[in-house]
Amino acid sequence: MEQRNNLTPAPLEMFTAADVEPKEVKWLWKPYIPFGKVTAIQGDSGDGKSTFALNLAAILTRGDTLPFTEESHEPMRVIYLNSEDDADDTVVPRFIKAGGIRSHLVFISEKKQRLNFSDKRIRQAIESSGARACIIDPVAAYLGQDVSMNLANEVRPRYDSLITVARETGCAVIPIAHMNKAEGMKANARMNGSVDFVAAPRSVLTIGRPPGDEDPDHRVMAHSKCNLARLGPSILFSVSDGVVEFIDTIDITADQLVKALGSGKVGETKQAVARRELLDMLSKGPMAQREIMERMSELGISQRTCELAKAKLPIKTHRIGMLSYWELADRPDGNDATM
Repeated sequence: MEQRNNLTPAPLEMFTAADVEPKEVKWLWKPYIPFGKVTAIQGDSGDGKSTFALNLAAILTRGDTLPFTEESHEPMRVIYLNSEDDADDTVVPRFIKAGGIRSHLVFISEKKQRLNFSDKRIRQAIESSGARACIIDPVAAYLGQDVSMNLANEVRPRYDSLITVARETGCAVIPIAHMNKAEGMKANARMNGSVDFVAAPRSVLTIGRPPGDEDPDHRVMAHSKCNLARLGPSILFSVSDGVVEFIDTIDITADQLVKALGSGKVGETKQAVARRELLDMLSKGPMAQREIMERMSELGISQRTCELAKAKLPIKTHRIGMLSYWELADRPDGNDATM
């Protein structure tokens, strides 16, 4: 068959499964963000995806335990590419508010030339700085001016460059994308542009406002795709003045978050369940903390979540002998609970 454009055909190379040394996936934040892979974050404009990513960067630079896991890493450098906000008056001030270590947040200068996914400077920056994570915000700005984001045959080669950099450096690469306006579609059909924006990443996180929640600061991170592990639980968090506070896990899928047709009703957060159970148990009178925790454990609610729920209720604690008791400060009958 005639080769077009005078391209020399590549020689055939074959290997078997016996030639491959199996290895386990390493995780930045299991099961949401793997090392050495691309993880996409998507959300509507103004819903806090960039703030979420910058606060995540702050956690990584401090070496803190990641939300709702027991995982932590040594403080690490994070490369942060952002084409929409200036570093001096927006990104760095927000990063400082989030408690990040400034010397660990790395920028690549674009004064002489704009970056794109196939730019060798991204790999050079990861290798020279030792960065373990690289955030790219937004993804469309770094495709390159000659690429149409709606054409798979143009998007995929550029994305493959990014995938190769992640694989060969072990860096967790995290592009951020806007969602399209196709309301009623499933979460993985909402990413703006070519289907490759959601097909190429090994994990996708969807951020949005929880349906029916009246708190204007509340957001949810829902795991909408993962090719490497089971989907992780959705996480409720708040965004206030550029600072993210992680609140609780919540029973909601990514499809429910984006109000996809046929996605079903949204569940409660575990904190909400814990508050309801505490009110029910303590409405009958004081109860030993040990018994309360046993009941919560049966419901799959951790002690930490129970303590957070307690803090939002009029519950006081006292001891009788060696046991700690919880009781409502105001019983439903209007009288203070007493022993």
